[in-house]
Amino acid sequence: MTAVTAEGMDTDRPGGKRPAGRTRHRSIIPGFGLSLGITITWLSLVVLIPLGAMILRAAGIGWDEFWAVAGSTRALHAYRLSFGAAAVAAFINMVFGLLIAWVLVRYRFPGKKLVDAVVDLPFALPTAVAGIALTALYVSNGWIGQYLTPLGIKIAFTPAGVVLALMFIGLPFVVRTVEPVLADLGEDVEEAAASLGASRFTIFRRVILPAIGPALLTGFAMAFARGVGEYGSVIFIAGNMPYKSEIVPLLIIMQLEQFSYAGATAIACVTLAVSFGALLFINVIQALSRRHMEG
Repeated sequence: MTAVTAEGMDTDRPGGKRPAGRTRHRSIIPGFGLSLGITITWLSLVVLIPLGAMILRAAGIGWDEFWAVAGSTRALHAYRLSFGAAAVAAFINMVFGLLIAWVLVRYRFPGKKLVDAVVDLPFALPTAVAGIALTALYVSNGWIGQYLTPLGIKIAFTPAGVVLALMFIGLPFVVRTVEPVLADLGEDVEEAAASLGASRFTIFRRVILPAIGPALLTGFAMAFARGVGEYGSVIFIAGNMPYKSEIVPLLIIMQLEQFSYAGATAIACVTLAVSFGALLFINVIQALSRRHMEG
């Protein structure tokens, strides 16, 4: 029999050694060709073909009709609200999501498991239930709204309510993206920087932030993309007033109710393009930052 040492060298071959890299290992996953074929087929069926059909349907109506629907004044106001609210909510979640992830990773305290479970609650809770709950809390006579109304602060049925709902559904994306990176970033790195005289702000800016930056941007992009297409949790608290608190998914639903499938796909294509562009932009920034760090 052929003996293989702990270093993976074949000691019975002429010369006594063979590179370990040439040793064949049995993989649980099928071969590359079969795995790649299954991957491409599944992605095509679930993602590429439906999106391609939507784009073809929108392209079939002609540019004039496309922009008449997708570029209408009402649609532009809806874009401004949906994209703006999603960006604001994602940025707020990026700040507070980092804080929550830091607390969950760096500290031990009673009820930590409960807090950790609450972070995932927006994943498990139906979005419509979340929208109803938020609306009941923040209306003028709600548990929280009754104290805000005398101060002139109105949340429900305003753009602020849209931001609040998107903060609710987007928070887990940031926390769960940053948390494993923080867990891998040992405290010894911070201690070494502190021993060299660095202040806490300098440690965060020069040591921690570059390490978690790509994950933080990924969480932001995921929360933004999720917020752009959110419907269930927003529809109840938004108020749905045209030119003021009407979101893009509602316009798509209205087009479908009027059997204007081409108009619905036109608006959906604009939403898809913006979301894809944001994700692509974030990925390019991440790639450039990794190349800069490696260089």
